[in-house]
Amino acid sequence: MLTRLLGRLIAFVIALGAVLAVASAVVVSRRRPLTDDASVRANIIGIAPHVSGPLTELPIVDNQLMHKGELLFVVDPRPYQAQLDQAEAELKLVDREIDAQRNQIASARQIQAQRSAEYSYANNYVHRLEPLLPREFVSPDRVEEARTRREAAAAAVRGSREDVARAINLLAEDGNLNARRQSAQARVSAARLNVEYCRVTAPCDGYVTNLNISVGEYALEGRPLLAFVDARNWYVIGNFRETFLRNVRPGMAAEIYVLDYPGRKLGGEVQGIGWAVQQRDGPGTGLLPPVEPTLNWVRLAQRFPVRVRIVDPPADVLLRVGQTAAVTILSAR
Repeated sequence: MLTRLLGRLIAFVIALGAVLAVASAVVVSRRRPLTDDASVRANIIGIAPHVSGPLTELPIVDNQLMHKGELLFVVDPRPYQAQLDQAEAELKLVDREIDAQRNQIASARQIQAQRSAEYSYANNYVHRLEPLLPREFVSPDRVEEARTRREAAAAAVRGSREDVARAINLLAEDGNLNARRQSAQARVSAARLNVEYCRVTAPCDGYVTNLNISVGEYALEGRPLLAFVDARNWYVIGNFRETFLRNVRPGMAAEIYVLDYPGRKLGGEVQGIGWAVQQRDGPGTGLLPPVEPTLNWVRLAQRFPVRVRIVDPPADVLLRVGQTAAVTILSAR
């Protein structure tokens, strides 16, 4: 009897311990959501040239570490340099036409100054003769002749002023000439930019990957030639069950463990929670992340991606895109 009672007590204790353990695990998992369905990610940049042409320089190798501004490859710049030379020559021709009009303005102003001086002389001469006319020191014809010359000089001054104004307006209002210069300047800028585009450099610190080209490859404008891993920001995408999402908020701290470095804890911070995933029984769009649900008792709980930024990863921890990781959400920072 005692043995049976003791057996029942032990069974009850074991069952109670199991219930408490499960309850504790549920509480802990909800307060500290955990997933081992996670992977290390980084932004991948498709390096594509802005101009087309054969590659003449390729000083990199696959998986090479690059720093911002270092040369990746060079597209043959000769045809673009020729376009730049032609555009600069056309701009010089337009500038010469503008200089010719400016010289015309300067010449008109010189003529205006000369005619103004002639008018001043003629006017002063009339003022000297007119007081002599009443005393008959000069004849009326001579005074009239001087006045006529003064009027002619005044007319010449007015004509020269009109010539200057006309030349200035021609330069300022010649829409065709100004438009030609703007167009020529735009072609020079575009051609110079194309020459600069022939040298493609690393947009940031990162790693060259999937390099399958060599010198002589014909590069097409806008078509990526290689993939570049942006090493500035590393993060982890962890797929958490939907039942945990109510306890996950942006800004919460996280612990990250990468399979390659067991026992090394990395700090993390939740950046955001996915708002949509691709449905298995719905139409595919190619825009939403496909997340496979895992078996959880009888009901399959959907998993949503949570993006966790890796905060100040140690220098001796080499992160790679696709590494397996585990993430535990801690609390708000």
